[in-house]
Amino acid sequence: MFKKVPHTYVIVFLLIVFAAVATWFIPGGEYVKENTVVNGVEQTQMVYKSIESQPQTWEVFAAMVHGFEKGAGIIVFILMIGGAFWIMNASRAIDVGILSFLGFVKKLDRYKLIRAVGANNLILTLIMLMFSIFGAVFGMSEETIAFMVVLIPLAISMGYDSITGVGIVFVAAGLGFAGAVLNPFTIGIAQGLAGLPLFSGFEYRLVCWLVINLIGFTYILWYARKVKKNPELSPVYKEDEYWRKRAEGQANNIEEPATTTAWWVYALTTIVLVLFAIKHPSTTLKMGSGEGVTWPVMPVMAGCFVIAGFLSLRNKVHFFILNLLGFTILFLIIGVMGYEWYITEIAALFLVMGLLSGASMSYDANKITKLFIDGAKDIMSAALVVGLAGGIIVILEDGKIVHTILHSLAQSMSDLGNIASVGIMYMIQTLINIFIPSGSAKAALTMPIMAPFSDLIGLSRQATVMAFQFGDGFTNMITPTSPVLIGVLGVAKIPYSKWVKWVAPLIILMIVIGFLLLIPTVTMELNGF
Repeated sequence: MFKKVPHTYVIVFLLIVFAAVATWFIPGGEYVKENTVVNGVEQTQMVYKSIESQPQTWEVFAAMVHGFEKGAGIIVFILMIGGAFWIMNASRAIDVGILSFLGFVKKLDRYKLIRAVGANNLILTLIMLMFSIFGAVFGMSEETIAFMVVLIPLAISMGYDSITGVGIVFVAAGLGFAGAVLNPFTIGIAQGLAGLPLFSGFEYRLVCWLVINLIGFTYILWYARKVKKNPELSPVYKEDEYWRKRAEGQANNIEEPATTTAWWVYALTTIVLVLFAIKHPSTTLKMGSGEGVTWPVMPVMAGCFVIAGFLSLRNKVHFFILNLLGFTILFLIIGVMGYEWYITEIAALFLVMGLLSGASMSYDANKITKLFIDGAKDIMSAALVVGLAGGIIVILEDGKIVHTILHSLAQSMSDLGNIASVGIMYMIQTLINIFIPSGSAKAALTMPIMAPFSDLIGLSRQATVMAFQFGDGFTNMITPTSPVLIGVLGVAKIPYSKWVKWVAPLIILMIVIGFLLLIPTVTMELNGF
């Protein structure tokens, strides 16, 4: 029936049909709350009881509608994020920032001390760290494709190969994506569906991000050093002839519009931040279930923006837009930790960032609107699949078999122990990612089942989210169903078979590391778990 890997929509629809078929064969059941007395203390327990199932037929089509209803908030959130970043990407501010960063770092080679410890290693590490932060904070993925034409020539000029160029951008962003410290597209959605405070468990997740980066960066640097010593050892040495012959340049011809409007944006934003600082002179920041610390965050942030915005505008409007991005991320952290922000507030924050970015570039209202629509259109596929995936859960719930499945899984895994249970969850998420590489869709598909299941077997929901996080992240760098990976390899001129041969050892190593990092989530007392 299928001559190639089916589209994600096809896979999701087949899963909806499969769920409907299952309602005809799996007996119905549900968990109900019952009050029991244990040692003289009344407790509420969830008790499983058999009920009559409700076989589903034509409901497979209605289920998709109900799936959109259930996931409406997340769907709108994704569309707004996509539109906002599209406006910012149109300014090419991120391109300017990276090129400026590279220019600064390359000057370090003039210093003997840095040259002695390895200026090239420092450059590669700083680039990887930057993209890893982007992947961890706002889920950079598709954006890496655009940087291939800039950083692959840089890698070639430094004596490396195109695989190194892809490694320091795409793989580094992928490592950050797997670490997902503050990624709203994976952790934000998964924790929301699991009923957890947004970005809770930050401390241990940050530790995991550091460990993942340390191991991944080491692998890339080891390979880069080997290729630099003998370029012919590169598996893509012949393919890189294209890049070696390609003329350098043309990366700096980015238009810089008049900044009059940007100064007005700066003034307006400053006034708003000052008013917020007056209204909120102090803020209590909390991480997970911690007590928190009270600090004059808003006044400090307002003052920092006044200084940073002024200095960036005196340089170039693109730097001012990067300044907006930086403060957007900071305010996201403050909003979540200090004001219990959720999807609505975060979406509004990024929307404001996009609008201010467009205004700073002197775009008129029509152009900003068009860019926003283009961005929403570009990410529409990810938004729609969230609603479609919700239809699977609707079928299972309406068919009265979802609790039966959870009960059976709980019984089969109850004697395995917490480590084995979280490991199996991790492997399930890893396998699903091969067929459904969209993190948002996978969260919508699996978390409504995995989260309550973890309650039944005694695992924390945070550990379940971590299993999803790692299972969603690592195989994105190898699965052929990932359009981002295929796009990156296409731009880099790297055959998929050669890429698999290079990246497979790293993926296997990362999968093992991911399992080891999951063990403390079920054996130690961690904040937010």
